[in-house]
Amino acid sequence: MSHTDKNCPDCKSSGSYLGMDRRQFIRVSGTGAAALTIGSLPRLLVAEKSTGIPPSPESAVKDLYESLSEQQRSQICFDWDYVDPERGLLRTRIGNNWKITPHVLNSDFFTDEQRDIVRVVYEGIVHSEWHDKFDQQLKDDADGYGQSQSIAIFGEPGDGKFEFVMTGRHMTMRCDGNSSNHLAFGGPIFYGHDPGGVFYEEKEHKGNVFWEQAVEANQVYEMLDGRQRKLAEVANSPQEKEVGFQNTGGKRPGISVSDLSSDQHEQVQKTLQTLIAPYRQSDQDEVIQCLQAQGGLEQCNLAFYTDADIGEDRVWDNWRLEGPAFVWYFRGSPHVHVWVNVADNASVPLNS
Repeated sequence: MSHTDKNCPDCKSSGSYLGMDRRQFIRVSGTGAAALTIGSLPRLLVAEKSTGIPPSPESAVKDLYESLSEQQRSQICFDWDYVDPERGLLRTRIGNNWKITPHVLNSDFFTDEQRDIVRVVYEGIVHSEWHDKFDQQLKDDADGYGQSQSIAIFGEPGDGKFEFVMTGRHMTMRCDGNSSNHLAFGGPIFYGHDPGGVFYEEKEHKGNVFWEQAVEANQVYEMLDGRQRKLAEVANSPQEKEVGFQNTGGKRPGISVSDLSSDQHEQVQKTLQTLIAPYRQSDQDEVIQCLQAQGGLEQCNLAFYTDADIGEDRVWDNWRLEGPAFVWYFRGSPHVHVWVNVADNASVPLNS
């Protein structure tokens, strides 16, 4: 049974192409980074050799776009504001298990050079210290890099606004060269991991590459006194897709970060740094800029949900850091799903 076919109600196809015959897309040749041949990237490598600077994901997207045939463009390239009849504004859609276009990377639809360029984009979006961890997540969840991921390009790279989107099981990631005004990451993103392939993880979340983020958040909880814990504990976890901005005037669940002591606030700041660490520095900086534009961490609330405590150990698996235009929802039960939506104002809509 493939990882994408597991009996996981929260990982079902969400308006995607997962119902198509997967065998028509998978290449028989090797999977993951080991199957890539960087020698087929002359323009990117020449630029890196001459400057000593790795190519940006945006420049790689431009190279990818220019390499595509008209037939390829007709299937994976779209106008900036393309609206899919069934899935809405496709560029901003987010899901925990979906294909934005029907052709997976390791299919004959793409050439070897194009697959290599996509790998450059992928490695440029992810911080270098997290490449191995993301590859491990893809190995555990999706039979390896390239096996179930699909891509789309919106707009025309090099000629105004554009955005590259990669999706798959436990993945929605983007790069846009700041084409999407007011948005961090170019729009909402998703990441997750089910390392054991058993759907329900044990309380220690062994092998889960993202659990360290929850460890940092739970350190904040450990520092709270009894009164603060009552404020921070929330009975019912929201639906995992509920990451639109609430516009509630600060009436968000959990304890306000502004009510924390300096050492507790410092631990929230450390948690935030852990949350953004998997992504490239420019995206990390953009998150901080968006957060500052809405008043900083002091305008956020931190909630720990008591209805999904694996092992009943009061190490909270589901928790959420939320501000006026900032949602980072870590849902660790039954396994890790993380929904992220960050902007500099709350008027930006969500398409999930």
